[in-house]
Amino acid sequence: MNGSGDLFRSVSGDAHRPLAARMRPRNLAEVRGQSHLLGPDRALRRMLEGGGLSSCIFWGPPGSGKTTLARLLADRADAAFVSFSAVTEGVARVRGVIAEARERLAAAGRRTILFCDEIHRFNKSQQDAFLPHVEDGTIVLVGATTENPSFEVNRPLLSRAPVFILEPLSAADLREILLGALGDGERGVGQSGLDWDDAAVDILAAGADGDARRALGALEVAADLAGPGGRIDAGTAREALQHRSAHYDKSGEEHYNLISALHKAVRGSDPQGALYWLARMIRGGEDPRYLARRLVRMAVEDIGLADPLAIRIAVAAWRAYDFLGSPEGDLALAEAAVFLATAPKSNRLYRAWQEALKAAEDTGSEPVPLHIRNAPTPEMKAWGYGRGYRYDPEAPGGVAAQHYLPDALLGTRFYRPGSMGFEARIAERIAWWERRRGKAGPADASGDTPKAPRPRHEQEGAG
Repeated sequence: MNGSGDLFRSVSGDAHRPLAARMRPRNLAEVRGQSHLLGPDRALRRMLEGGGLSSCIFWGPPGSGKTTLARLLADRADAAFVSFSAVTEGVARVRGVIAEARERLAAAGRRTILFCDEIHRFNKSQQDAFLPHVEDGTIVLVGATTENPSFEVNRPLLSRAPVFILEPLSAADLREILLGALGDGERGVGQSGLDWDDAAVDILAAGADGDARRALGALEVAADLAGPGGRIDAGTAREALQHRSAHYDKSGEEHYNLISALHKAVRGSDPQGALYWLARMIRGGEDPRYLARRLVRMAVEDIGLADPLAIRIAVAAWRAYDFLGSPEGDLALAEAAVFLATAPKSNRLYRAWQEALKAAEDTGSEPVPLHIRNAPTPEMKAWGYGRGYRYDPEAPGGVAAQHYLPDALLGTRFYRPGSMGFEARIAERIAWWERRRGKAGPADASGDTPKAPRPRHEQEGAG
């Protein structure tokens, strides 16, 4: 195998290139991470070792090795490698690449890998431009995306290009990459005579957040700050990282993953998880007002009447943030998140509302029972509007034996309170009222009204 060695030629005298580009792995042995794809007998490893080519999609976060693996595929198969950016180039450029690939295949029998970076930036019709040329073998398409391809890549293309999911690199992987660059005098920074603290390498590896390109970029800055023959210590490493935030795209899939994690931590009564995911989103630049709205939703959807204070706390946190702004107002959101996570949970109200909406849709023409109709005119009274209605506050015990649903829905229960927190007391009230109305057994002869549920802080076993 001759290989496209020009892709990985020595970079001596090419020090102007970024460190991340200089340190790009030249062979499979230099690749770090992705053991689930590159381990023994894994499909991608077999493809790389066998020099076979097939179209595929690499889905993973920045700096996880998508471009490197595409280049290695081309190198192992002695194929031409053409890089294309869906951000800066369009379908016209695709046509040019296709024409060149066809000529190359006809003249020398050499195949072409078209590496389409950020393929999700192409709309579905633009992606269709690849299909006939993938099918007839003119090109091997390798797409790279940071977004979920099941949402962003059209189905015909996905059926022809299997998806390989890349994971963020571990801190241990990044540490190996950094140490390799520090010790490499040809491609790395080894020729600078630098010394370094192990703690500094650990800080750079942790701060890169799984991104090899970010780790090497920060190392390059740290090396410049230390100067030739200098020392990279913990302070230099932190300065080089410049407190860069974790990868977070407010409009991408990661946004939905993180808000899902926050919501489920609250629902699962885990205040530690709730605080962590809230902090991740705020540090990532999420609009705190969006988070406040989601907290209100959690209060009504997952807690409901198990703790009526929940919605008050959530709305108060929203208003407090509007009043204070960041960073002081962030603490109000944190307080609400912890309160909601530690509150008793019930989705009974949510389910009751869904059932009531469905019943309203199915029985939208059911007439209002005569006894609870309004009767503002003599004629309406003569027609029986309001006849037999009893005013509950004046009935014995404050409950009249009458119903309030259409006849077709008599006996229907939408809301069935649970046993957590405040809802346990609500259940007692409903049972008492139903007994008084003669719907759930004999009437309560005592005439006593049920006690009002106590505030949350006075309840026993509220959590």
